Formats: sequence, C-alpha cells, structure tokens
Amino acid sequence: MADEDRKAVAAGGRTTASLPITIAGITKSYGTFRALDDISLDVASGEFLTLLGPSGSGKTTLLMVLAGFVRPDCGSVRFGDDEMVLSPPHKRGVGMVFQNYALFPHMTVAGNIAYPLKLRKVGRAESEDRVRRALDLVQLSELGERRINQLSGGQMQRVALARAIVFEPRILLMDEPLSALDKKLREQMQIELRHLHERLGMTTVYVTHDQREALTMSDRIAVISDGRFVQIDRPRELYERPRTRFVADFIGESSFLPVDVANGVAMLGDRKLLLPAPPAPDSRQYLVVRPEKLDIVGEGDPSGLNLIEGKVKEHVYQGESFLLYVTLADGVEIVMRQPTRREVLATVPGPGEPIRLAIHPEDTILVMRDAG
Repeated sequence: MADEDRKAVAAGGRTTASLPITIAGITKSYGTFRALDDISLDVASGEFLTLLGPSGSGKTTLLMVLAGFVRPDCGSVRFGDDEMVLSPPHKRGVGMVFQNYALFPHMTVAGNIAYPLKLRKVGRAESEDRVRRALDLVQLSELGERRINQLSGGQMQRVALARAIVFEPRILLMDEPLSALDKKLREQMQIELRHLHERLGMTTVYVTHDQREALTMSDRIAVISDGRFVQIDRPRELYERPRTRFVADFIGESSFLPVDVANGVAMLGDRKLLLPAPPAPDSRQYLVVRPEKLDIVGEGDPSGLNLIEGKVKEHVYQGESFLLYVTLADGVEIVMRQPTRREVLATVPGPGEPIRLAIHPEDTILVMRDAG
C-alpha cells in the first residue's frame, strides 16, 4: 500500500490498493461429484462480492480455489494480470478470515495480528505500527495484550479480521466469518464489516448461506447451486427480479402460484395479470408471491392491481409485524406479512373469514416452473 493510500485509510478515506479477480472455466470434481462446473466470474477492483448458496453448492470450494488451498481440475484464476492457479497460498498475497477464526490461543491479540508480518519479515517498528493501526480499525486498540481466551466471540472475529488485513492485502477472502455469533451481534458486525470495506477498498469475496447477510453487505451477489452460478446481480435486483424459482425461493420468503401464459397474456386462474413487462413465451411459469408485497383490499376489483382471494387460516403476531396464512380456493397456501399498526389490524379478517389481497404490477414477478 502506498503512503498516500495509508494516509487515506488512517483519515477514514478509501484506498484504491485492490485488484480485480477473473475466474474463467473453473471445474473441480471429487470422484463423480462435480463441486464446480465450468464457472466464470469477474470481480471488479474494490468490489464486495458475496458467494451465496445452500450447503454443498460449491461456494466454499470456489473460495478455497481463490485462496490456493484447492487446485481446480481446469480453468484460470487471475488476480489483476497474474495467473494464480499454480501459485501456492502463501504467495497469493490474500487476506483470509476463516469460519472458526483460526487464532493462536497461546499468543496475545497483538501477537496474533502481527503473525503475518513476522512471516513476511517486516521490521519490528513497522510491525508494531501496522498492528496498532489494525487494532484501531477494528476498534480493539485497548486489547492488544489480552489473551485470546479472554475475548468474546465478537472480539475474536475482529482479531481474525485485523490479522487478515494487517499486511495490507489487495484481496480479502472471508468464509462465513459471522456464523458463530448470536443474531444481534451478527447484524451489528455485518454493518461494521461493510463500513470497514468502504474505508479499505480492498476487493472482497465473502461466502455465506445467509441471504439477509448477503443482501446487507454486498455490492453484488453470486447465487450458486450445484456448482454453477444461477444469477449474479446487485442485491435489490436479485430480490426484486429473480430469474429462476430457485433464486426466488432462496432469497427471501416466497409462495408460488401456477400461471398459464399464452399469446403474451399471463393468467392466474381466470384473472389476467398486470405485469411490469411482457412475460416470457414459456407457458409453464409461477407467480412469485412475497409476503410483504401483499395488501388487504375491500370489495370491488382494485384498480390497477392484481387480485388474489382466499380464506384466512391463521394469524401470527410477531411484535413489529404479523403474518396471515391464507388458503386459496385450490388449497394452495400463501403468507402475507404486514407491520403491526392499529389501522392495519383493524382491517384483518379472522380465521375462516374471506380475504382479498392485492399485488402491485411492479411487484408481480414470474419465473419459469422448471428453472433452478
């Protein structure tokens, strides 16, 4: 990192000391199981990209390929202009934060953070200065001499992060680093990690199976399933415009209603759907119903909205919001979520009573039945 970049970081600015990543045609098999199936991806310099998918989807295997701990069967990985497939981990210059933190219990906090500098034979004075700055960045400036077994889970996570960034890598890789934390601390650390990324500006590839975490932290999200990318997009586009049923089901809560499409018209039962764009020509599609996109409406056809009718099955109070489970005429069940406000609660029918729900055309999403 250049002196001007270091000054920018110390002052809270963003450094440009980062590298783009180019992944091309990566395949990795274990026996007959193909963990990665000819995948390609470009990660921009300074981007925060999240690999999101269920267990066994290939996301951690890909991260280990980037780190150098797994060698692919074929394909290319480039950091900037340099090919990395045959380069060992210690020569890749990447920072790595593991799921279990991998801290040394016999060392102090400062000793753990200084370890990568020791391996790189950084002088004592410079090492102490870098450790001090890393501790400041993760807000642990007073805990340098504390032992690892004296730290909370959140503090250990910060130490692991400080150790990963202390030698000023241009690429940072993180493998589900928040999974061991409780919900409140995890959400707090998501924001802090995002802010730290904005200050440092290093290219970051982050692995998680938590869709809310991915939506909170990422510039882009690459959804992976069965060793292939299903959709790569910005968080809002991924949530609002999923391309497949798998993505719609994995990102957020969804119900799916069968839709027939013919001659450019989508029909939900005997009702024509109003859509934000013409539907795909495939006749076998689903309407994606997001719980928070539904509103209760009164009698008459709501102007400019798509109508769904059913009966209330159950009302579930959840504090700031409530859920309504609604059974449609064909027996399919959907869920509506609304904020807990007096004016909303006053319009909610009781169990067994009919209910009319509406979706705005802009929130009316169709995906292929057989996709994903």
